[in-house]
Amino acid sequence: MARIKDESVEAVKAAASIVELVEARTRLRKSGARYTGLCPFHEEKTPSFSVSPDRGTYHCFGCGVGGDAISFVRETEGLDFVGAIEFLADRFRVPLEYEEASPGADAQRRRRDRLHALLEQAAVYYERRLWEGEDGAGAREYLASRGLGEEACREFRLGLSPPGATLVRKAQEQGYTRDELAAAGLLSRRGGDYFQRRLMFPLADARGRVIGFQARKLREDDPLRGKYVNSPESELFRKSNVLYGLHLARAAIAKQDRAVVVEGNTDVIALRQAALEPVVASMGTALTERQLAELRKLTNRVFLCFDADAAGEDATLRGMELALRQSLDVRVVALPKGTDPADDPAGFEARLEGAEPYAVHRVRLELDRARDRQHAYLRVQDVLNAIPESPERHDAWRLANDQLGLTVELRRTGAASLGAALSPRLVDAADKLERSALAGVRAHPELARILAELGPEHFDSDENRGLREALVAGAAPDELTASLAELDARAAAEALDGATARELLLRLRERHLRRQLEGAEGDRLKELQTELERVREAASALV
Repeated sequence: MARIKDESVEAVKAAASIVELVEARTRLRKSGARYTGLCPFHEEKTPSFSVSPDRGTYHCFGCGVGGDAISFVRETEGLDFVGAIEFLADRFRVPLEYEEASPGADAQRRRRDRLHALLEQAAVYYERRLWEGEDGAGAREYLASRGLGEEACREFRLGLSPPGATLVRKAQEQGYTRDELAAAGLLSRRGGDYFQRRLMFPLADARGRVIGFQARKLREDDPLRGKYVNSPESELFRKSNVLYGLHLARAAIAKQDRAVVVEGNTDVIALRQAALEPVVASMGTALTERQLAELRKLTNRVFLCFDADAAGEDATLRGMELALRQSLDVRVVALPKGTDPADDPAGFEARLEGAEPYAVHRVRLELDRARDRQHAYLRVQDVLNAIPESPERHDAWRLANDQLGLTVELRRTGAASLGAALSPRLVDAADKLERSALAGVRAHPELARILAELGPEHFDSDENRGLREALVAGAAPDELTASLAELDARAAAEALDGATARELLLRLRERHLRRQLEGAEGDRLKELQTELERVREAASALV
């Protein structure tokens, strides 16, 4: 992929309005030189989200997220750095220039752009056939029978594919080649449309660009066998990478800190229609590592709701085990056999409240599948011995004992902590002093010369030492963007003026001297005591 020129990246940063981006997600209120509002990344009733337009940064004192316009787009849209730059360039109309690349790389980029454009035009054409064409009546009746309204279906851009080679012919008239049609998954081996007379579900990437389709069978004479058929695998579409509806659910997943994974596309639409927004579908199979990695960018809590048949149980189990390997908090939403989420979307929130954690669900599954009580005992024992100690593990152990009528003997999990830990309150107080002092320098750059006199040894954490170095140097690497945003917000929230910032720096010096005094003797002890007295006098003069 061609690299975006640094000049273009800087132009995007300069043009992007952090206030405009955030206001698209949450309402802001001006408070002095900054803006405050409810955090778009987690549920809260009292505003703790701060935006600094002069710095172009944001920070939430509730959940700790922070950064600049690029990181905000990356978090809310689930994009990588390049994708975020391209998103912002589109939003704020900044032309991008790319570094010189090989002719082959340029040709590949142009080809992918044409394939995206072709798929977008196909989606628009399918939409018109469904809602405006006479042959769309049957499909519209089917959607109505499933309780899916037009507004919700239009949001997901549902469509209808025509018979024959209608789409192929129209695309060729617009200059697309048969090779491009095949690469986009729109051309059949016989030269006609790949999808014919099917209900079309466009599949999108993180930027909302169409990358393929999933199509539902509507007629018995359909040449494609499966009830649901996906676009062929291509350079744009990989089934194992896609979660249906993720581009629409990203903001809700991040804000509510939960993702609900169901099996069917219509389940996603029905639940969103019922105002449950953080919902995606797994494309009809068990979850993959790539799909879970996409969810993990947005939340650590995943609810699985697959069919209650044997295949659904296996898919649930595989998904849960993969999720646990990625340190996700995964729970199972149970449905009565023969039902799916779309049967009662309005009551689905109540089912989420009763979702079972992995340990309990896994033990219940082993008890149901065991051939006898002894087999169940051994299987449950193996499962529980592999799960770390937790309240959920205890609940699962209690369930097994109730069902088996005997006590399952378990190995202890985890290890005892060695040595006494520092009080969390003391650790927090020390970090607060360091962060406030750094925030003061961030707000008053002229104090960087004083900060430079305080060496890295004056700071306890690696992150704070890195921030000190960045403030002294006047430049910071991208990985410190979120931390600098937090300093901006802290300086505004604590109303740090120049005198207060100087006092905080002196307090850091005083703390360091006190620590040195603990092991000092003789002349060194006297020297440190004298220096400590000078620091105290200087600090008192600022009060």
